[in-house]
Formats: sequence, structure tokens, C-alpha cells
Amino acid sequence: MCKPVDSPAAIVVTTADCELNYAELDRWSNRLARMLLRLGAHPGAHIVIAETPQLEAAVSRLAIIKTGAIPVPLTTETAVARADFGITTKAGQELVTDVNRWLVLDDRSTLVQYLTGSDAPLTEAELNPARQVAA
Repeated sequence: MCKPVDSPAAIVVTTADCELNYAELDRWSNRLARMLLRLGAHPGAHIVIAETPQLEAAVSRLAIIKTGAIPVPLTTETAVARADFGITTKAGQELVTDVNRWLVLDDRSTLVQYLTGSDAPLTEAELNPARQVAA
């Protein structure tokens, strides 16, 4: 995923049942980034990614980076304790202790928000709402 984009149609993530190209990854991560911003993601925030499949992990990492936050893999309880919140799936929820602070990707309400959200590029106003209020 770190190689330069040769073409928006180039495949970036492949799983047993899905291929995701750069353009799709960009659009999908825009939707998720908007959800993260609504949850309080901001530059410097630590967002844990826990027990997510490869495709969801790739989208989550890019979405977190787009908000200016820092993606953190779930490796220890310390990572969770220092995180602002996290992203997981229903299966991963069993492995985390503080379920109130988790965006559960395969939860029905999350899916509805995600599927109805905009996949357009994030705007400066979305990324820096405080700056827009001060202007």
C-alpha cells in the first residue's frame, strides 16, 4: 500500500472475495474519515484499529490519516488506554474492554451512516472547523 499511485485503477488491497483499487480506497476512506471527524478525530488523536479484516484495516488507516489523527494497532492494553477511541468489528469487540469508545464497522447504524455518507474529498472546512469559526 506504500507504493506510489500508478493509476487510480491499480489494485491496492486484495482479499479472498474483493479487490480494492486506489480510487475506491480513496472514496471509501473519505466516507469513514467523515464519520471519524464526527466522533472527534483531530490532528494528533490516537485511534486504535483492533481486529479488523485486511480491507477494513486499509480503509481505516487511510481515513485516520486523512483526519490528521494517528492510527495505532491494538497490541497492548496500554494502546487502548492512551487512545481517544477505536475502530473494530463485532468479532473484535469481544477482545476489547471499553466497548463504549469503539466505532464498530459492521454494526447496522455504522453501516447506514457509512453507506449514506459522501465519498467526495474532504474539505478544509471539515478538517479545520475551528479555523472556519474564527475566520
